[in-house]
Amino acid sequence: MTTADILDQYNLLFHRLAERKDTVLSFKSFLETETSWLTAPASTRFHLSTEGGLLTHSVRVTYNALNIKNLLAPDIPDESIVITALFHDLGKIGYPGKPYYLPNDNQWEVEKRGIRYKVNPDIITMNLAVRSLYLITQFVPLTEAEAQAIVAHDGIYPVKGGVVNLDYHHNECRLQMILHFADKWTAAVEEERRL
Repeated sequence: MTTADILDQYNLLFHRLAERKDTVLSFKSFLETETSWLTAPASTRFHLSTEGGLLTHSVRVTYNALNIKNLLAPDIPDESIVITALFHDLGKIGYPGKPYYLPNDNQWEVEKRGIRYKVNPDIITMNLAVRSLYLITQFVPLTEAEAQAIVAHDGIYPVKGGVVNLDYHHNECRLQMILHFADKWTAAVEEERRL
């Protein structure tokens, strides 16, 4: 799929918005003009560690989440899926003028270990899902379920920084379960071809 195809699919998602459309479109404009949203990689060396990888991953997760929702929970608004799935990994952009990922200048790591990017040492340490929530809520009001879906989209797995999402075990909302599975499926099956 080409970059143009991803951008077309990305822009089509905003037609699914209803009540918060203006707010989300304003946020979209901010992201595209003030941050690395359109160019950030999805990871340092694993799935989509290329320019624009984060957007590609986020668009794919959103469409997979919409498919799951349509099958299992059609009562959940498309708007909730689009907002949570599209922006679940937003913490990977860092902040305006301060990207989270930087090109790796260590050629040995790039060539021998495949680590194309490194984490910006000037970024304050914060769980990526929490940073995503922090960035989104400055612009877009979220429901409790949407906040849980974003913060716990990694499921109960330990995440970087030692955080273990066990608080959510057996207490996940449906939106969180949809986002978690869509994200895991997209990264492991479609992007990394592990399964």
